[in-house]
Amino acid sequence: MPQVRIIAKNFMDMVASLPAMKLDTLYKNAFICEAILRSLPPLAKKYVVQILFFDGPVSGKLLEQWVLADGVTKHRVAIDRLIQLRIFIEVSDKKRESSYKLNQTFQANLRKHLTNGGVLPRETMAAVVKLPSLEELDTYALEQWECFLLLLISSGQAEKPTSLSSSMMKIFQRGLLSQRDRDAPRLTEGGFQFLLMDTNAQLWYIIREYITNSEERGTEPADLISFLLELSFHVTGEAYNMNTLTEIQRNTIKDLAELGLVKLQQGRKESWFIPTKLATNLSVSLTDSSSRKQGYVVVETNFRLYAYSSSKLHCEILRLFSKIEYQLPNLIVGAITKESLYTAFENGITSDQIISFLQQNAHPRVAERLPSVPENVTDQIRLWEADLNRVEITPSHFYDEFPSRDTFEAACDFAREWNGLLWEDSKKMRVVVKAEIHMNMREFLRGQK
Repeated sequence: MPQVRIIAKNFMDMVASLPAMKLDTLYKNAFICEAILRSLPPLAKKYVVQILFFDGPVSGKLLEQWVLADGVTKHRVAIDRLIQLRIFIEVSDKKRESSYKLNQTFQANLRKHLTNGGVLPRETMAAVVKLPSLEELDTYALEQWECFLLLLISSGQAEKPTSLSSSMMKIFQRGLLSQRDRDAPRLTEGGFQFLLMDTNAQLWYIIREYITNSEERGTEPADLISFLLELSFHVTGEAYNMNTLTEIQRNTIKDLAELGLVKLQQGRKESWFIPTKLATNLSVSLTDSSSRKQGYVVVETNFRLYAYSSSKLHCEILRLFSKIEYQLPNLIVGAITKESLYTAFENGITSDQIISFLQQNAHPRVAERLPSVPENVTDQIRLWEADLNRVEITPSHFYDEFPSRDTFEAACDFAREWNGLLWEDSKKMRVVVKAEIHMNMREFLRGQK
């Protein structure tokens, strides 16, 4: 099972994959243009802002002059990203030298937005019942997200029923859960790996999959991307009338409420949604660590583990790779053992993922140390994984009784060229090759007769 992969640039890879016509439609919304500008690498932002009010193409050589000698790689990355997103349109002159001009739709709307500002298609509700404080909203978002992840964990246990919505269950079944016949859903290797990711990475994985299967729900991916990016410009803690949304947007808001991105409230006559920080940070890159939570784990040299947390989710995640001994109201005590790690490795979790999790969630008192996790612990975790993986099974085929040495040597050379040679015995003229080149090897040997 391949590891769960996260899109580090959030929506932007998905935006870049859209057809040109749909991209130009997206760029008609000024807020989308600003969200995409926010997501760009620093050098790409500089290029866009610097030529935003310049009409006509700009020479590629001129752009290169804006960069120091050690920034050539970053320059290429920036240009490639701008071309992928169709922000830069590449043109060639008579000398066949590359020049770039800004996408006209993107340029016009971003100019207008930066000059005059913009107004969201929906305004905040002036008079509603008492709204939750920002602190209460943060607590709600955290509780919803942890509840969501606990449902994922419990859905992987046969004795516990799941209450996931159909939309979210489909997302889980795309790589986090597997189900056969009438058996209860079970966590896949990707599911176990997902639970060790930080909150931002988990959120972007879910959002990415939610967009990917939007067509199955009768929703256009471009429309969904547009709405989600636009949502990031709403004000945290303010109320917005649900009646201003389309039916598809209302369904999306209900799904986002399960994740804790918005809080839904109902009045006597009207209903409204309140964005949390999870929603308003949607256009922020994963590399922005400002929303990362404070760590809570302390690992000692004797492999003892102390987690200063009252969260049931934290306890369940630590249980994936450690032995939990007891839990107090605000303290979880456990130990990293060979047996607990073997269970984690068998579930598809790697030593690097475990070590990374412990480092990212290190308690402030140990986070400033280098290393934050004792070296003897990290070394032993890697050694136990290496010990478990000492034997690797590779499907293969064995060949012997070659008619001549020339045929044997030709077969060995053929297998090497195909990167499929596993073992050879030149004295007895025997060879073992990977199963994936078996059919090609057979055809080759037939041609040698």
